[in-house]
Amino acid sequence: MLSLEAPQQTSAQPLTQTQRILVVEDEDVIRQMITIALEDEGYEVLVAKDGRTALSLLEEAAKNSSNPPIDLVVLDLMLPQVNGLDICRLLRYQGNIIPILILSAKASETDRVLGLEVGADDYLTKPFSMRELIARCRALIRRQNFSTEISSPCRKYQDLTLYSKECRVVLRGEEIALAPKEYRILELFMSYPKRVWSREQLIENVWGADFMGDMKTVDVHIRWLREKLELDPSQPQYIITVRGFGYRFG
Repeated sequence: MLSLEAPQQTSAQPLTQTQRILVVEDEDVIRQMITIALEDEGYEVLVAKDGRTALSLLEEAAKNSSNPPIDLVVLDLMLPQVNGLDICRLLRYQGNIIPILILSAKASETDRVLGLEVGADDYLTKPFSMRELIARCRALIRRQNFSTEISSPCRKYQDLTLYSKECRVVLRGEEIALAPKEYRILELFMSYPKRVWSREQLIENVWGADFMGDMKTVDVHIRWLREKLELDPSQPQYIITVRGFGYRFG
């Protein structure tokens, strides 16, 4: 199911603190090999053989602030009890923006798109090499850390307030519900007001450099955001189109 090619140890980046990765995989050999490879890179690895155990570990990590958070979930799709797609849906429904890397033997474009649409951040098909798996894990954690670094506890523009620590947005005194990608776009915009972002830059920072979908997905998410934020989406006051270049906030 996977290549036994060993990751290059020299490529590992030093970690400022030990990041925790939850590996959810029901096949013992694959789970053990992933665990060994990630631990060799300096990560702390939690493991789950089924979806229910994975959800319990995630819930415990969220409730127990004395323990370090889980920084990434490596998630197989075909799991006993609760499958990977349902785990993705539930986490995103709860507003949990933890990065998710899906592992699956389903390699069709439809399967990849479905995995990304329900909330996964990346999709890796089996068989895969450990070197590629580690590179993707590192990229997802780095992107999440970048998002955290640009986030202050509270960002405000006119009557719109974004609470980064709570993943919550309040508009004109009322909390509004945003999908994970919508939230990440808005957080990026509000972190750099007036900066113009091209579609390619938004894809790289929100979806990731390995995104294989249509660039027009950016326009779709911008339209959804405007419908939730603007009094008149046809005359936006928050997210402005800069023709020929992209979008800016404010």
